Amino acid sequence: MTTPVSGATGTAPPGNAPREALLLHRELDRVWRNDPGLWGQITAVSHTTLGLRFIATAFVFFGIGGILAMLIRAQLSTQHSAFLDKAIYNQFFTMHGSIMMFLFAIPLLEGLAMYLLPKMLGTRDLAFPRLSALGYWCYLLGGTILVLALLAGVAPGEGWFMYTPLSGRTYSPGVNADIWLLGVTFVEISALSAAIELMVSILRLRAPGMKLTQMPLFAWYILGTAAMMLAGFPPLILGSVLLELERAFGWPFFDPERGGDPLLWQHLFWLFGHPEVYIIFLPAAGVLSTVIPALCRTRIVGYGAIVAAILGMVFLSFGLWVHHMFTVGIPHLALAFFSAASMLVAVPTAVQIFAWIGTLWRGRPELKLPMFYVLGFFLTFVMGGLTGVMLAVVPFNWQAHDTAFVTAHLHYVLIGGFVFPMMAGVTWWMPLMTGRRRIRGLGEAAFWIVLVGFHGTFFIMHLTGLMGMPRRIPTYPDNPEWVWLNLTSSFFGFVMTIGFAVFLMDLVLQALLGKRSPRDPWDAPTLDWAMALPPPNYNFASIPCPALQAVSAREAMLPLARGEGYLPGAPRGQREILVTSVGAARPEHVALLPSNTALPLALALVICGFVLLVLASLYTVAALALVPVAGLIWLWARRMPEAASGADIDVAPGLSLPVRPRLGTTLTLSGMHCLLFANATFFASLLFGLAFLSLVSPGPAMPRWAPDVAVLGAGAAMVLALLAAGTACAGWGLARLDRGGRVTAILRAAAAANLVALLVFSLLVVGHLPDPTRHAADAVRAAIVAYAGLHIAVATLFSAYVVDEARRGELGPGRTGALRTWSVWQGFTVVVSGLGMAGIWAQAVQA
Repeated sequence: MTTPVSGATGTAPPGNAPREALLLHRELDRVWRNDPGLWGQITAVSHTTLGLRFIATAFVFFGIGGILAMLIRAQLSTQHSAFLDKAIYNQFFTMHGSIMMFLFAIPLLEGLAMYLLPKMLGTRDLAFPRLSALGYWCYLLGGTILVLALLAGVAPGEGWFMYTPLSGRTYSPGVNADIWLLGVTFVEISALSAAIELMVSILRLRAPGMKLTQMPLFAWYILGTAAMMLAGFPPLILGSVLLELERAFGWPFFDPERGGDPLLWQHLFWLFGHPEVYIIFLPAAGVLSTVIPALCRTRIVGYGAIVAAILGMVFLSFGLWVHHMFTVGIPHLALAFFSAASMLVAVPTAVQIFAWIGTLWRGRPELKLPMFYVLGFFLTFVMGGLTGVMLAVVPFNWQAHDTAFVTAHLHYVLIGGFVFPMMAGVTWWMPLMTGRRRIRGLGEAAFWIVLVGFHGTFFIMHLTGLMGMPRRIPTYPDNPEWVWLNLTSSFFGFVMTIGFAVFLMDLVLQALLGKRSPRDPWDAPTLDWAMALPPPNYNFASIPCPALQAVSAREAMLPLARGEGYLPGAPRGQREILVTSVGAARPEHVALLPSNTALPLALALVICGFVLLVLASLYTVAALALVPVAGLIWLWARRMPEAASGADIDVAPGLSLPVRPRLGTTLTLSGMHCLLFANATFFASLLFGLAFLSLVSPGPAMPRWAPDVAVLGAGAAMVLALLAAGTACAGWGLARLDRGGRVTAILRAAAAANLVALLVFSLLVVGHLPDPTRHAADAVRAAIVAYAGLHIAVATLFSAYVVDEARRGELGPGRTGALRTWSVWQGFTVVVSGLGMAGIWAQAVQA
């Protein structure tokens, strides 16, 4: 493999000379393996370990959600059933939807993507291993809080959508709704962590020469999913925070008697809720685009068209949220717009389906178990898509809204579009995960039982919905046309449950009793099969060069194991990966990843303590709990790995790369850009709430607010000037570092400016803001101020950390530490503070 291969820079360097594979393996295993015993499980940060852990935990929560579904179907099997009382039924109904959405679907796709992406992209791990571990622990602890609340009988009962005013303090006075709001927000830390991790890894860690237009379609699907998660989850987090502030402190965002509006919650929730459907569908479609061509022994039809369809779905999915609000009194022009958009999103979906059908037609399909689930997807999802187009038509939606027809449509889309493809994916990659073959017959039986049970359950629910049966009810009147249909649905629901149990049994038996699987048992083309089964934590003994990416997995397997790719082995005793450019994947530098650590668990436990203290209404103590959160984040940053020497690393013959990039963007800076994108979405949602309550909400007029304009204007100008000075100092410090100058005094001046800005801002808030409980306008004003204040406080701590780096002598030419990342945060803080103040001024003028 020494022939030059055409790459992004003309001619790519050749690979390395062959070495002894066993020695390379021992060298890498010593650096990348998990620590032994229970402590090793706690401290593991390997994407392979965490991906499997996400998948296994998601299936546990799937089992819990499935049991709740069966209890719901048992209640509905007869008319006036007393199997569950109304309060327990409502808790089960709410928790079933919440578990399936937040604790099963999203974490399962996160786990599968974490496990597979580095293997498909030809790298050794994800960009931020500790962030992956933090996400898992937040997911596990948050999910545990929700399940324990269910066992204790204090789970929420307002539905997984938590509509206000039912979820407000008046109608839900206990802790039940708070558990949902805080527990789900806690879990969403995991989702945002995964989104940042996956997006940066796809854009920056692809094997050299793997252009964006050449990477596997699965990576394109996950890239679109990550972007949607960064844009879609912040509105839900904002809505949860605002509703918790209303419940805890009486800030009336959703109280119509004090200027709030319950519809604001629906807007914020469905700004997340409808993109959520496509967030779930896209990874499943990525599985289909991987499995179908491999089992058809051909290439996927329409690669470019599928990529365009992915981008179209990502864009269009955010214009559909009112699809769920057609009956709340939206103006007719808006109804027409959102109805058209709801129909239009079917176009990119159809492009993908026709591409898959074309691939089946062109190839030679093999009817193996994953293909069974693929065919089950086609049958089920197309039916769900057709009923979705029906619901996009406003007159029909008005008739079918809140009936069992909508429930049936939802399950056809989610189970057809997510569960069947994911079952295909799990059966496809189980030999990779376990190194074992499956036991024949059991998987096929599970498929047929699930397929028959599913359609027997939910196809009939279309009929009950068309007959007028509402959803979310524990009992129903003496309508004879509903009785046998509900009993039949319940019977087939238990059949479907048996099928899922057989499927899980098949996986367990394969993992424990299956025979050893040969490498690449499917004869697949992608790099995820070009390794030992099960794969080691480091995936590849060397990073695939363009020549090894161009051949099949079986052909690339041995050369990669012998170190004929880039960056073979671990001769420096550190976890090293190659960082490449975004578009053409040109090698830029070598990044050092952190080793095993318990810091993610410690940070997750402290955040969990904060959540529990808020649930107990110990708000002062909860505020103090943020101090160890900041301390652990500081320690997290201090424990970034350092290179043993400043010398460049030989990656391949004629290619040496630095550990610290002299130019370009580091992984940390790329991660900050992703975080600020999500942050900007959160802030835009907050401004949307300000505009909605100021211009659209029909509540009582805002009370007069007559502040001292001169004092407030001067104070606001001073805060912005100080923050801008801090930003200028950061840029000046970067320029001086490049020239080899000293920057300690400049950075101390920036930190002092931030601290003074924070003090002035606090004095303005305490002395001039009106009581946020008197009207929604005051509440949203206070929320914007709190958002800006939090960012100024973080900027102050950030600048203090950079000053500490300078004091330790850790900054210099080519060694910017956290300075560049802080400068980006500082600039963002200036912008959002200015926009927030402008929004408050516009609100005051409008009043």
